[in-house]
Amino acid sequence: MALKDERGVRIDKMDSFRSEGVSPYPSTCGRDTVISEAIASFDAWSAQEKTITLAGRLTATRIHGKMAFADLADASGTLQIQFTEDHLGAESFQLAIDRIDPADFIEVSGVLFLTKRGQQSLAVRSWKMLAKALRPLPEKWHGLKDIEIRYREREMDLVSNPEVREVFRTRSKIIRAFRRRLDEAGFDEVETPILQPIAGGATARPFVTHHNALNHDFYLRIAPELYLKRCVVGGYEKVYEIGRLFRNEGIDWSHNPEYTSMEFYWAYQNYEGLMAFTEGLVTNVIQDVLGSLQVNFDDQVIDFKAPWPRKRFRDAVKDACGVDIESISREELISVMREKGIDADSKADLGTLYDDLYKATVRKPQMQPLFIIDYPIEMEPLAKKCEYDPRYVQRFQLLAGGLELLKAYSELNDPIDQRERFEAQDALREAGNEEAQTIDEAFLRAMEHGLPPTAGLGMGIDRFVMMLTNQKSLKDVILFPTLKPVSNQMLASETDEEASA
Repeated sequence: MALKDERGVRIDKMDSFRSEGVSPYPSTCGRDTVISEAIASFDAWSAQEKTITLAGRLTATRIHGKMAFADLADASGTLQIQFTEDHLGAESFQLAIDRIDPADFIEVSGVLFLTKRGQQSLAVRSWKMLAKALRPLPEKWHGLKDIEIRYREREMDLVSNPEVREVFRTRSKIIRAFRRRLDEAGFDEVETPILQPIAGGATARPFVTHHNALNHDFYLRIAPELYLKRCVVGGYEKVYEIGRLFRNEGIDWSHNPEYTSMEFYWAYQNYEGLMAFTEGLVTNVIQDVLGSLQVNFDDQVIDFKAPWPRKRFRDAVKDACGVDIESISREELISVMREKGIDADSKADLGTLYDDLYKATVRKPQMQPLFIIDYPIEMEPLAKKCEYDPRYVQRFQLLAGGLELLKAYSELNDPIDQRERFEAQDALREAGNEEAQTIDEAFLRAMEHGLPPTAGLGMGIDRFVMMLTNQKSLKDVILFPTLKPVSNQMLASETDEEASA
């Protein structure tokens, strides 16, 4: 049956309920257990002939004369249910046959039993419509395969593909594990503004919005960093936030404009101590979620057993491509990058060029966990300088699976040095770099009240989830990824065409 015809038939069934004074969308449900519990207690409950009440979505129906079988699914599992005229009576049985369709949500009460074929089932004694579905399940429950529809109509992807639901359950476990571990380590969770008057704390192009009442433009935050460090100025010694960040940039397999980040800051600590803590935090979370430190990703096995090796940025780049960043001019660097097939914008600042070279030659082939440490100062305006060489800063990144999983550093807490670096960033912005940071006077004012030695870390949760669930794109681990929208008018017209056809 064509969708337009099936939708019309289902609407007629919905109207039949209403014409009899029965709501096809009641507000109450009498469920007293879930399917997984019914299966676990099957032997005892079936022997007792205990009446239980389940609720869920019908995923398939099979009619055999005066008997019908259906599969009922809830979030915990699936169970076969049986409708018979003997148990329900002729009228209730016929109503079930006539008005229940796959995709409907129903409530059923009955007794567990084994069929002649040995299948665990529920003999339905009574039933109730909970929500009449006007559209069928995708491809008659054979699974939703069209990738664009899967992302755009994630609810149907979740219904059709149990493995997708498992990915997002794992995502929830990962976030809970990070929260639990940080809480246990004495960190306080806080919330900082999403609407910010200045887009600071990272080098990225922001989204701009306008606040009508204040008649002022605000930015969707690109990072919570500056506000979290102001919390440290205010007396917090261990503080963290898990939340959404927004960057008005490109979309690809490893980037989405809206994503989830975890950032935390630790007073009286530096990047050396933070590296040791990070090893413990990440390995504990992986063990909590997967039960092993062996992670299968991109046809490789990544072993997260600590300790992880460390390599200075300069040495890593030199070993990977032969370029010594201390003995090459900017013009020579651009020429070498182009010879190696790496995009190099002649107008790009030195920090951007270093980053592009590093991503292409160091990050991409690095599968096993590796700390890259001590970055050029041009790449990080918010980190403290290395004591052995002020051309570098006390920063580290964790690489694994060809991805940057996190970034951390000893926080710059000298307000004069910070102002000078902000001014250098501002000059880059004036020269056309839209991602360069701007001067945040409120943050500088806070720093002048004193920021203790502090180490901070930022981590993209989505990439970490992508690795631990062995997915190929961030779109596979973000429930509703950013897509080019389909207009309401187009969707409404499709529905109208189906209804009138």
